[in-house]
Amino acid sequence: MAFLSSRRKRARLAPELDDQDLGRLLKTLVATTRTGTIATTDLCVAQMSRLLEQDPGDWDRRSHRLDVLAGYLAGSHLPRAWATREPRSANALVLHAWTQIAQARAQGHLEDPDGVGSACLRAAELAPEDPTPWVALLAVARLDRRDQSQVFGVWNEVLARDRWNREAYLSMLAYLSPEEAGSRIQVLEFVDTLRARMPANAPCVATELTAQVLQYHAILERGGFEALVARNHWSQAMATQALDRAAQTWGRPGFLHHAKALADLNVLAYALTAADRRAEARVVFEAVGGIVTAWPWRTGGDPVAEFEQTRQRATGGV
Repeated sequence: MAFLSSRRKRARLAPELDDQDLGRLLKTLVATTRTGTIATTDLCVAQMSRLLEQDPGDWDRRSHRLDVLAGYLAGSHLPRAWATREPRSANALVLHAWTQIAQARAQGHLEDPDGVGSACLRAAELAPEDPTPWVALLAVARLDRRDQSQVFGVWNEVLARDRWNREAYLSMLAYLSPEEAGSRIQVLEFVDTLRARMPANAPCVATELTAQVLQYHAILERGGFEALVARNHWSQAMATQALDRAAQTWGRPGFLHHAKALADLNVLAYALTAADRRAEARVVFEAVGGIVTAWPWRTGGDPVAEFEQTRQRATGGV
């Protein structure tokens, strides 16, 4: 991926990140779904189909595109309509499932877990090499609170197809957290095992730092004195080491080349600034440009405003 010089770039939310084809499709969806006619539905379906057929075998890029489309289309009739019209299209089925999951996350529950799970399994049958139906099924298993053997069974199906799938690792990180079905110890063991095995620029490389940011947020949410001294989290050995590893390499041009590299750099810029490592954060902000991701910035309020304020602190106002 190409990083751009950034300090003059206006901050903006861009879920597509640097995926220009995905960005163009999102603009088309904005322009055409307002009418809701059959003609516009056909146009949108055709364009989504073309995009999801690009880059065959690039599961990382496919996961990114499905994730962004699902977030945008949650609550829309389009994915269900496409899956109904083309019941033997793996693209239609997996997008429908992924969209239902995105909607469930916003609502707090999955309305039809069996139906969504069936769509995932049909997509997996139609495209047996594709990990994305299994990534979606992993989310279904978590949302439906399936037993641990089922969750890990689905997890293993993902790994068999895409060893370093970013979405799957972040999903398991959440599943193993004390807020869901695990504990802090399980999170640490999961991260340690991953770090020992994965390539330094794997798509899931931000799992370790994401775990540290989530722990930092948990401290802030406790309020009171703990929140006042939450910055001390970043001086602890594990947090410092995670930041050191990321800061030394991620900002190098071309080092990260997975689809959500800019999202991971947003996490790094946030963490470095929280740790008051402003000189290092400045370099990362330059690599990020004005591309803002909702998380982790939204925890401070409006993500664009929070990003811009934090960037100003890191760059000293230049």
